[in-house]
Parts: sequence; C-alpha cells; structure tokens
Amino acid sequence: MTLHEKIAKDLTVAMKAKDALRVSCLRMLKTALKNRQVEIGRELEDEEVQAVISSQVRKGKEAAGEFRNAGREELALKEEQELEILFDYLPKQLTPDEIEKILKEIIAEISAQGPKDTGKVMKSAMARIAGQAQGKAVSEIARKLLS
Repeated sequence: MTLHEKIAKDLTVAMKAKDALRVSCLRMLKTALKNRQVEIGRELEDEEVQAVISSQVRKGKEAAGEFRNAGREELALKEEQELEILFDYLPKQLTPDEIEKILKEIIAEISAQGPKDTGKVMKSAMARIAGQAQGKAVSEIARKLLS
C-alpha cells in the first residue's frame, strides 16, 4: 500500500470514527497532495508524498509560532496536534545528535572547508536524510559545524 493510499484509508477511518481534528488534517493533506499531483501531471511517489508532508509540517510549525506570538494559544495547540498526525506519515525523525553525526560524515566525504561549502553539504545531507529531518534544523547544524 502506498503512502497516498494509506492517507486515504486513514481519512475514511477518521470520518467513520467522527474524529474531527484528524479528518480536517487529513483533508488538508489530501488537498496539498492533489495540488502537487496536478502541478507535476502524474501520480506521486512515496518520496514526493513525504516531501509534501514535510512541507505541511514546516508550515504548521511556522503557523503555531505565529499564533503563539499573537497570543492565540488555542490555535497554536491545534496546529501542534495536527503536526502530530502528520508526523505519523513521515519516517522516524532524527535527533540533533544523529543529524550532527551524519553531517560530520558528509563534511569529511566532500572535504568541506568552511561556510562557503554549506550548499554542497546541504545538498548531500538532504538527499541522505530526506523526510527524516526538517531542512531548517539540518541547515543550522551544518552552519555551526562549518564555522
């Protein structure tokens, strides 16, 4: 069963269980997946589905932060609950220590010297850990290691 099929099946289960939060979250995700599918003009592969989910996670984290800054704690909590649902469809997320270990290996492999090599390191890192970490976290650790 593909990831796209699993999401559709879970949406049906959530609808039958009358789980409003999960239904809302999965409908939003299905819409984002459909938009991406129309954009590229073919069925999405699991890696592409994971990329869309990662994008939704990033947007959700940003939204939760904005809601907190605006004093809307209830909306921030709702966003965080939706993030938990989305994380169910992504591979296990790497810890900062695991990301740092992978980045050190990549830096050694490509002989990166300093901040000017951040782009090369990020390209290799994101290919290796796709879906297992947010790009922002990887970028921050890479900059720290290269400076």
